[in-house]
Amino acid sequence: MNKKFLLFFMPLALLFSCSNHENKSNTGKSLSSVLDTYWEERMQLYPLEATAKGDYRYNDKLTITIAESFRDSAKRFYEKYLNELKAIDTAGMNDNDKLSYRLFKYEMEMNIEGFKYPSHYLPINQFWALTLDMPQLGSGQGNQPFKSVKDYDNFLQRLSVLPAWADTAIYNMRKGIVAGWVLPKTLVVKILPQLQAMVVKDEKESIFYAPIKTMPDSFSADNKQRLTAAYMKAIDSIVIPTYAKLHDFFEKEYLPKARNSSGISDLPGGKDYYQYCIKYWTTTDLTPDSIYQLGLNEVARIEGEMNKVKTETGFKGDMHAFFDYLNTDKKFFPFATAQQVIDSFWNIKKQEDPQLKRLFSDTPKSPFTIRQTEAFRAASASAEYNQPSEDGSRPGIFYVPILDAKKYNAVGMVTLFMHEAIPGHHYQISLQQENKSLPTFRKVLWYGAYGEGWALYSESLGKEIGMYDNPYQYFGHLSDAMLRAIRLVVDIGLHYKGMSREEAIKYMMAHERATEQEATAEIERYMAIPGQALSYKIGELSIRAERTKYEKQLGNKFNIASFHKEVLKDGCVPLNVLYEKMAKWAEAYGK
Repeated sequence: MNKKFLLFFMPLALLFSCSNHENKSNTGKSLSSVLDTYWEERMQLYPLEATAKGDYRYNDKLTITIAESFRDSAKRFYEKYLNELKAIDTAGMNDNDKLSYRLFKYEMEMNIEGFKYPSHYLPINQFWALTLDMPQLGSGQGNQPFKSVKDYDNFLQRLSVLPAWADTAIYNMRKGIVAGWVLPKTLVVKILPQLQAMVVKDEKESIFYAPIKTMPDSFSADNKQRLTAAYMKAIDSIVIPTYAKLHDFFEKEYLPKARNSSGISDLPGGKDYYQYCIKYWTTTDLTPDSIYQLGLNEVARIEGEMNKVKTETGFKGDMHAFFDYLNTDKKFFPFATAQQVIDSFWNIKKQEDPQLKRLFSDTPKSPFTIRQTEAFRAASASAEYNQPSEDGSRPGIFYVPILDAKKYNAVGMVTLFMHEAIPGHHYQISLQQENKSLPTFRKVLWYGAYGEGWALYSESLGKEIGMYDNPYQYFGHLSDAMLRAIRLVVDIGLHYKGMSREEAIKYMMAHERATEQEATAEIERYMAIPGQALSYKIGELSIRAERTKYEKQLGNKFNIASFHKEVLKDGCVPLNVLYEKMAKWAEAYGK
């Protein structure tokens, strides 16, 4: 899943709006009025979320959400709405409103619990940070629109807050140094080049200058001249000095104080925080030890399947020799240009489109496109999906980082596309947003176990529709499945069992077709965002288990398109809610 989408739905960033039910409490407030007011207040508190949602009223605003004063206000905000929700009489609610009530209560409680931990002491990492988001917004290729003169002026105003945000981040990180809440050294050294990339010698080389190069012809000459001068000044007086200041702080002050350990449990109160992360990302009460054992079991199972495929290809060496073969043989590196890589993904879509009709009765109307990841963040980025705007003005985007097309490995492209794009994230997220029967907050609600679980489950569908007839592409799918199984082992290992970064990298390379560079980037991602890596396999195994159960229970009555429709129709839900609604579906469907 993409960075932007996940950042949009961090623990302090889950969105809610109105239900149509007018169930009144003795306070006179209805569920719909509470949720509607919440939505309006939240969009003002989190204007970047509003922009991502396609609500452009606050495109000139940037709140400093990492400030302690903001956190205090936000905590009171969630507590207020939790209290208002509890005052509502639930008697007589329809099923849809009952689910809305239940989800809203869950979110308020999880958000409030999250404030127990000083995560604002870690405001920047190499994977998620405003310092990465602002260039993407300012490039003209992200969520921020650049269609009118007002759009251009809005972003200048938003950008003007960046220095204050950076000062707050530095203040927080200094407090983190004192409190013992600091990043591992190995992550800090990855942040430095990201910051340095924004410190350009010529303003016109800045990614923030890109919208000037594409100003609409309809702009007057005066406006073109004014905006060009204003953007050059902003780059020179805001962007360059802010990123340079952050770079110098990280290099000279923070890096010497950064820690040598890898896991979040090594921080004061870190074990409790990791338990919260597990609950947040998996929507379960699974213990670390049970997740770890599940990971070991899945690694062993998938290794057995990998050996079958290796034998099928006729390869004579051991598995590590096969890994090396797939990672080095020229036939797996057929590309000369980045455009050829992008075109190959479009060809995958063309191949699977007619096959998906059997599996899905409902498909999204939202537009979809494929783009190369911007150069400034490509080195630390994974392939990712950015959700479309609800009004259809911005497509769903499958981003592909391509540092060197000649080194882009074609093995696994099919499974990657089915996860990040179609029918993975694009189907699930777009159908959720387009569903007019859902109240707005459920159109944008995100749970990692459900969303990433669906995307990983989607990869497995390639076997059913002939997308893995090439054994190397099927091995690529198994490699990705293995990656998600390994994540259960190494995430728990890093953050709970004392596994070092180096041990985790070694474990990954021992069981997966990953180069040392790839394994390092993955492990460092898990170090930066504890618990997120658990969501994929936990969710996928849950969805697959539901399908297997009802295939057996319903027999000839089971219809795969109906099953998929039911899984997707209510949007993202915690896994226990998924189990309950699938049981109701099976009971009604089997009659």
